[in-house]
This record gives sequence, structure tokens and C-alpha cells, in this order.
Amino acid sequence: MAKSGEPESLRTGKRVYLRRPQVGDAREFLELMQASRRLHRPWVQPPSDRKAFGIYVEHAWSVRSAGCFICLREDHAIVGVANLTEIVRGLFQSAFLGFYGSAPYLGQGLMREGVGLVLRYAFQDLKLHRVEANVQPANSRSLALVEALGFRKEGYSPRYLKICGRWRDHERWARLADDPPE
Repeated sequence: MAKSGEPESLRTGKRVYLRRPQVGDAREFLELMQASRRLHRPWVQPPSDRKAFGIYVEHAWSVRSAGCFICLREDHAIVGVANLTEIVRGLFQSAFLGFYGSAPYLGQGLMREGVGLVLRYAFQDLKLHRVEANVQPANSRSLALVEALGFRKEGYSPRYLKICGRWRDHERWARLADDPPE
């Protein structure tokens, strides 16, 4: 349980913690995404207005998704996003992982710590067996991150996702619950 005035966290690390997005985060989030537009293109298309952000928050709290903000412990600033989507139960126990950081916090290892927390949340709290991350081949930062977190490259998917109006190729990486820790 969070102390009075502190946001409820899903997982806490040394420098960052995870929490679910709230409608009241719209202004901070949208300003951060505006400042990070050049960093994100052509890799990801985060919500860019209040309506899209509201839809994202609603989806982040659904039974098939777990949207997480990665926030600094020292001042609660949002530094990045990591989403577990298309959570499938039953025999599969799997989800897709998507993530993106922000320009002001680039290169500080905060996303590595935060996405690592998301993996612990996925495997320990949600009891998932498999988490898959699909990354565009030229996105060297994201490829380095998934590799550092113990994902294995499983394949290549031509024209896999439509991002920024174009169908883009992706490398398919996965991590299993019983894989050795990163």
C-alpha cells in the first residue's frame, strides 16, 4: 500500500516504480510525448491528444491489458510506458510487450529497470508463461533493451504492424517465465 499522497505502485525498483495510468495524467503525459516526438518516430505512435489518451487509459485497465507508467521514485515523474497487451489466459498464458521511453530521460537505464519490473509483474503477479516483444529491425535501442532483459530472437515478421501509416517489419523476441533472470 502506498503512503498517503504517493501513487499506488505495481512494482518498485531502485530508481523507478510502475503504476497504472490515470485520466489525470493527461497533461504531463501529452507534454512528455510532444517533447519526445522525434525520438518515437517511426517506432511508435503514442496517444497525442486527450481523447486518445482517455482511450489508452481505459484500455490500460482492461482484462486483456496491463498498461504501466514507469515513474521516478524521487519525484513521481513519468519517464516511460510499458504495456502488456492481448493477455491470453487458458493454455496460452501469454502477452505482448510494448514500451517507449521519453527524450528527457534517454540513456539513463530507467527503461531497462522499468521494463524489468514489468517482466517481474507479468511472470510473478499475472502468472504469465510467455511475453513477446516485436521490434522494428532498425530500432537499435529497443533491440538492445530486449536482448539485455533476456529475450530470445524467435523470428522475423514482414509488414507486421501498421505504425505511422506504414506496415513495418518486426523482429519477434520472447521471454518465458522459467528463463534465467536477466
